[in-house]
Amino acid sequence: MYRLSSLLPLTLFVVLAISATAATGAPTRPNIVFVITDDQGYGDLGFTGNPVVKTPHIDRLAAESSQLKDYHVAPTCSPTRAALLTGHWTDRTGVWHTVNGRSMLRENEITLGQLLKSHGYATGMFGKWHLGDNYPYRAEDRGFTEVYRHGGGGVGQTPDLWDNAYFDGRYFHNGRIVTAKGFCTDVFFAEAHRFIREQAVAKKPFLAYIALNAPHSPFHAPKKYTDLYPQQTPELASFFGMITNIDDNVGATRALLSELGLADNTLFIFTTDNGTATGEKIFNAGMRGKKGSEYEGGHRVPLLAHWPAAGWTKPHVSDTLSHAVDIVPTLLDVTGAPTPTGLKFDGRSIRPLLDPASKTPTWPHERMLVTDSQRVRDPIKWKQTAVMSGPWRLINNTELYDIQADPGQQMNVIDYQPARAAKMRAFYDGWWAELEPTFAQTTEIHLGHPDHPSVSLTGHDWIQEALPPWHQGHIRVADGFATARPATTKAKATKAAAQSPHAGHWAVKVVTSGRYEVSVRRWPVEADHPITADLPPGANVSGSDIAFRARSGAAIPAATATLRINGRDLATSPVRPTDTNVAFTTTLTAGSHQLAPVFTTADGNEVGAYYAVVTKIP
Repeated sequence: MYRLSSLLPLTLFVVLAISATAATGAPTRPNIVFVITDDQGYGDLGFTGNPVVKTPHIDRLAAESSQLKDYHVAPTCSPTRAALLTGHWTDRTGVWHTVNGRSMLRENEITLGQLLKSHGYATGMFGKWHLGDNYPYRAEDRGFTEVYRHGGGGVGQTPDLWDNAYFDGRYFHNGRIVTAKGFCTDVFFAEAHRFIREQAVAKKPFLAYIALNAPHSPFHAPKKYTDLYPQQTPELASFFGMITNIDDNVGATRALLSELGLADNTLFIFTTDNGTATGEKIFNAGMRGKKGSEYEGGHRVPLLAHWPAAGWTKPHVSDTLSHAVDIVPTLLDVTGAPTPTGLKFDGRSIRPLLDPASKTPTWPHERMLVTDSQRVRDPIKWKQTAVMSGPWRLINNTELYDIQADPGQQMNVIDYQPARAAKMRAFYDGWWAELEPTFAQTTEIHLGHPDHPSVSLTGHDWIQEALPPWHQGHIRVADGFATARPATTKAKATKAAAQSPHAGHWAVKVVTSGRYEVSVRRWPVEADHPITADLPPGANVSGSDIAFRARSGAAIPAATATLRINGRDLATSPVRPTDTNVAFTTTLTAGSHQLAPVFTTADGNEVGAYYAVVTKIP
């Protein structure tokens, strides 16, 4: 069995942890600081050869750390996080996309946070979660006891708090909305530092998972950082400025660990979540492809591990193939945390690759790994897929490269290596056959659960073939709404509506049968703005891009709102000029449903309600 059929009770985890300790003696439990950046590629660092970016603190960390040179992730954000927090293939976890309801980590997956919490660790998560914004998918539902995060996949995305930009934002802190001052990366590190200080006082081992939204677009950075790159385009100056800001925070975090006397027994990991999104214009370490690509530049990223107590303090480099699915098994190995009975990982501990004192002649160099870029509603076999074994890369079932001889993947040798290609193809066929039956297990947002009685839904998670409105810029311009030609008769209006139905829905699971209020909105609760009104632009922030909030908000001339569930229109109400929402009351039975409320204009054009709040009525 590859994963538990349901979440094991926390008490069972605790018993397992206590039993392991009793059997082996109290293990050395290092603190873990895990920093992962967003859209920063292998070549976007000084120590990997970038001639422009300034990263002195991370360069110093590299000189004092074990380093993986052939470490791979998914080509995009959410899938990488799913793999490194569970030890399972992204496609197994239900997270193969970043939107469309395919970025929520299936509820039966067990995370590193849960495993280490059960081993006596304090567990903190700071910044970008991007594995679900509602119960049971939030970080606070998955073993992290201290959570300080933005919504969705980035500051200003649709599930994030309205009008958030990269400066002076509002964030979710343990389920409450709080206000912060300063640049988002600085805020997330500051909150992690607070958490680390608290654990130092409590003398408790900790996991500080610092997952940043930078340097993902939009490109905003404090001016003092963009000013470091006067010779670059505004976009690159902001991109590199965001990276140097991260670098300063990495240096400050290491200094804090030393100040608190924690540096010796803290495992400090630095890595990134996919290939570069922007920096390839300057340097891509000779690789082909970038973020989203099945070629090496899309998924080969750096990983540094520094742990003085274990002797991981020298520039020890491993060029053996490894993957994000190896992270959880490795950290359980390092901390002595037990693996629950019945839980099998797709990865394995790569501690021998990181330990300078280890001998690894028997390491399975012929091991095969898979990464793919499935930015679609449902996975497609061989879509942007790389099967990896040693130096070999089988791409899309039609190309084979030896990256040792051809690191830029320019010479397809599949016709000269038919046996090798066949072996890798056979592995992938078996891999796909095992996973394919799980693709139909849609992740559903829970309604009526006592831990989350009022649920906020956003267009980010519409399940549909097309991309949904995943950031607030899309919301402001009314993405997905196109005014139909004037309809002069009722028949024409009906025809127009038939030609422009809302194609998406939210997949929900009603936990408890009963009466529910479904409040549908054009603008989110925080905006408190009429459905049919436009919205003036807000203030811009420093950087090369225009902030999402600095765009005008388009009006939608909605005449009615309709509650649509499971393809049936249950109720329709008029939209008055002053209405900020239209509330429906309905009875929902326990089980799976498709919720798709819509607004309709007088000429019959439909658009999905970008926001809805569903509350169980006592």
